[in-house]
Amino acid sequence: MKIFSPARASHITRRQAIASFAFTAAAAATHRIFAQNPTSGFAIEGDHFVLKGKPIQVLSGEMHYARVPRAYWATRMKMIRAMGLNTLATYVFWNVHEPKPGVCDFADNNDLVAFIKLAQAEGLHVLLRAGPYSCAEWEFGGFPAWLLADPRMSTALRTNDPAFMLPAERWLRRLAQEVGSLQIETGGPIIATQIENEYGNFSNDHVYMNHMRDIFVAAGFNKSLLYTVDPSRALAAGEIDGIYSGVNFGSGRAAAALDILAKQRPGQPLFATEYWPGWFDLWGHPHETRPIEPQLADLNAILSRGASLNLYMVHGGTSFGMMAGASQSTGNYRGNVTSYDYDAPIDEAGHPTPKFFAYRDLILKHTGEKALPVPSTPPVIAIPEFQLGITSPLFDQVALPAPIDSETPQPMEQLGQSYGYILYRKQLDAPVHEALLELDQVHDFALVYLDGVLAGTLDRHYNQTSVTLTTTKLARLDILVENTGRLNSTKWMRQEWKGIRSATLAGQPLTGWKIYSLPMSKEPTVPFMEGLHNMGEPGPHFARGGFKLEQTGDTFLDVRSLGKGVLWINGRCLGRFWNIGPQYTLFVPASWLKVGINSATVFDLFGAKTYPKLAGLTEPILSGPTPAYDSDPEHQKKPDPNAEFAPAQPVTKPSPPQE
Repeated sequence: MKIFSPARASHITRRQAIASFAFTAAAAATHRIFAQNPTSGFAIEGDHFVLKGKPIQVLSGEMHYARVPRAYWATRMKMIRAMGLNTLATYVFWNVHEPKPGVCDFADNNDLVAFIKLAQAEGLHVLLRAGPYSCAEWEFGGFPAWLLADPRMSTALRTNDPAFMLPAERWLRRLAQEVGSLQIETGGPIIATQIENEYGNFSNDHVYMNHMRDIFVAAGFNKSLLYTVDPSRALAAGEIDGIYSGVNFGSGRAAAALDILAKQRPGQPLFATEYWPGWFDLWGHPHETRPIEPQLADLNAILSRGASLNLYMVHGGTSFGMMAGASQSTGNYRGNVTSYDYDAPIDEAGHPTPKFFAYRDLILKHTGEKALPVPSTPPVIAIPEFQLGITSPLFDQVALPAPIDSETPQPMEQLGQSYGYILYRKQLDAPVHEALLELDQVHDFALVYLDGVLAGTLDRHYNQTSVTLTTTKLARLDILVENTGRLNSTKWMRQEWKGIRSATLAGQPLTGWKIYSLPMSKEPTVPFMEGLHNMGEPGPHFARGGFKLEQTGDTFLDVRSLGKGVLWINGRCLGRFWNIGPQYTLFVPASWLKVGINSATVFDLFGAKTYPKLAGLTEPILSGPTPAYDSDPEHQKKPDPNAEFAPAQPVTKPSPPQE
């Protein structure tokens, strides 16, 4: 029987490692887990886990540090303990920590070491979901967008191709330098480290997964239990021989999924490594929730079998900034909304829900532990309505950065840009009459202007790529494109460049462009002017206002007067808004506010006919109207609500909403 040895793997070369991937059929059949240290770490003994030699049932809840303001980490962890859980799971989002190749950020809200140490102080073990791929409805599944600057990534992503593996290995080694000492066998709280994520839903390349395992061990992730996770239908495709494997599933699937895991991995402990108590939301799609009663039956089934559990999510939080991803899970492309409330037991603002108390009571019934006090939550305040009245149009030359000259349109990644917006500008050589402007693809939402007048909008969701242009004179053509979020799953991720790559007019290629990179990674510093510019004309613009507070508290900023864009409070980007629903408020944590004057800055793609007004509400609006959905064929052909990944091709070409 061949048992994988971490010590040996750390000294072999890459070529030797790849050669060693040919495991015997006997080993593959029994799935023995590589040698562990049960006396000082987290290990497997027969059909159960042991922690430092004592049996343990892992009861985990997932919370992502990047989605929760640092000031709230401790309170949220206390809430997780109060629900009867003993473990915290978190993804590590590569793109947060390495925004540029070789430039790493572990400060402030990205201080992963502080997050893990705080979990230990709060009495929680840690499941480290190290990646390099995450999914999680997060931008590009956690991959840094700069990977896409390499054209080889169209086939290399999540393969053994060095174009992907070299930067991935470099990152994992850097991550191990940061958190390796926090593994259980060296006194830290990390009991298990996850390799990759749901790879069986992506491919079945076992050579790649074995190589990834060896990278983890060589990097230093050999003092905690290594494991993989996959949905039940993909377990065999994503597993690694000699590495523990858990199963992910949603409501109503507990018994069946655990049976499949038991059959695929006989004799090993059962672990629901993701149980989904809710679901994510998409722009233009009705708000998702999941009822409690079927979930209580699932939890009872899981716990009664002695299986371990990770609730994904116990607290979802918020995809602040431009970190919300995108999905084709309903058929065509849709961006994820900013809120990651997820209908979780602990809501977006950190408040316990009825689901929290129902889960807690059931968990404590099984564990026999006494209930811990539920921590108090920050106050929620209302902010009186205030007006945005100082604005600047985007197309004002003063507001634009220096352009990049290019013969053909280039996507963001080729300009070193990851997020935000990109403007393509060209002076037409002659007047045109009903000439068709055609773009090869639009990633993701484009507004087309002639001399500052809107000629049409193109939405990737509706597969729109062309608009008819007519001018009576020489005109300036502007194509402003928004990155609405990169797909975070499936092989379509490999094509997630943002912007446009070619354009023709009346069948002739358009060349000679000026390209303006507009990442908006920080609050805009463009000059502002009093009064709205071109108030009655649809046009992208910046707007600014302010409000005064006597005391701070959490609030939900009502953005129903806005169109589509992003919003900053006191220099911090709350995230995206869009008037197609279902989300019509943005969560503002008290720690981002201050007593006295607070500022609000908006970038809105759509024009305003009246001065926009914002207000802070005491309740969120996450289930607002989605009027365009009624005429969208997707809701007639929607797949199973727990089908996490997209169909191989878009279901249909839906019709755009009427203006």
